Amino acid sequence: MTTPASETSTLTLTEVQRLIDQMYGSKDAARGIPGTFMWLMEEVGELATALREEPPGQAKASEALASEFADVLAWLATIANVANVDLAQAFCEKYAQGCPGCGQRICTCALSEKP
Repeated sequence: MTTPASETSTLTLTEVQRLIDQMYGSKDAARGIPGTFMWLMEEVGELATALREEPPGQAKASEALASEFADVLAWLATIANVANVDLAQAFCEKYAQGCPGCGQRICTCALSEKP
């Protein structure tokens, strides 16, 4: 049974992670973290290629670029599931109070710094 696109057009991070687990959980667990990590890195590479090929200043991302972002998010959710990490909780714990580097809601770290 599939869910209509209108019901999945805005998912929370928790819902994304849950959806990926429902679709692929048993396969992902069998693959394990090392195999899943390699798939994530492959998708990051494909995203890098798509970003390099995207015309600069484009008002809206192409379908190909958007698809690569979706793939990276899906594989990130996958590896988080295999590692038993709640992405929404981890994100909130690290970023909800502000930048981890300077503590501000609008980052004031130097551009050369990694917050």
